Amino acid sequence: MSSRRNFLLQTALGMAATTVSPFVAAAATGKSNIDKKPLQVGIAGYTFAKFDVDQSIAIMNRVNIKYISLKDIHLSLDSSPEKIQEVLSKYKAAGIEVYAVGVIYMKSKKAVDDAFDYAKRVGMSLIVGVPNPDLLDYAEEKVKATNIRLAIHNHGPEDKLYPGPKNVYDQIKNRDARMGICLDIGHATRAGEEPGKAILAYKNRIFDLHIKDVTAAEKDGKATEIGRGVIDFDGLIKALEKIKYQGICSIEFEKDMNDPLPGIAESTGYLKGVINTVDRG
Repeated sequence: MSSRRNFLLQTALGMAATTVSPFVAAAATGKSNIDKKPLQVGIAGYTFAKFDVDQSIAIMNRVNIKYISLKDIHLSLDSSPEKIQEVLSKYKAAGIEVYAVGVIYMKSKKAVDDAFDYAKRVGMSLIVGVPNPDLLDYAEEKVKATNIRLAIHNHGPEDKLYPGPKNVYDQIKNRDARMGICLDIGHATRAGEEPGKAILAYKNRIFDLHIKDVTAAEKDGKATEIGRGVIDFDGLIKALEKIKYQGICSIEFEKDMNDPLPGIAESTGYLKGVINTVDRG
């Protein structure tokens, strides 16, 4: 069997693994998850910008994704304790772990205060955020005071603050070790940085990942299903394995946000297929 045919088979098995248990998936691929914890696939809450919490959970259950970074469109920053409990209980009942909040934009000291207070009330130890560069000193003070990590998100060549991960890294490399990067690999690619190389370069500061694919490594590259674009996912997963990445690989699907399920399912299957087949050397 050719290597391409084998990869396609394993990718199909990876897609099947979105609806079966990890142990069945491991048996199907001939790999064991018992002695080595595999990379975990999650989803970025912005994927569900057009859907409410219940609809989002239903989609996640369809593709067997059990981790989410919660966006404030599904739980506003000024939510009451009762509302926080209501939303978190829905995810918990569905077997889904809320592992972070964000992306949260911070353009003032009050916005920084609000973001960290929100994370504390929701019970999260990780914020995916975008503080203005002039607020980084203040954000660092909040990180130290709360022990809540801050992962700064890069937003591509249109973004004047943090186009690529290097722009984030250069701002935080000499700051508290709890300040890091939420590496959006699609935006990084469009900003001229190869994601696998970025992971190796900034390894200790990669706290979170937004996983997507793009049609071209340039500003005009468009979002597409994972595996259909230009990003080297084999190299990406090898880099994550090399740095022993412990975070979540969260898919952020933006191609068709009105009907995302088919694209999320295809992207999840492809990503899990790569994770299951990459040579960990």
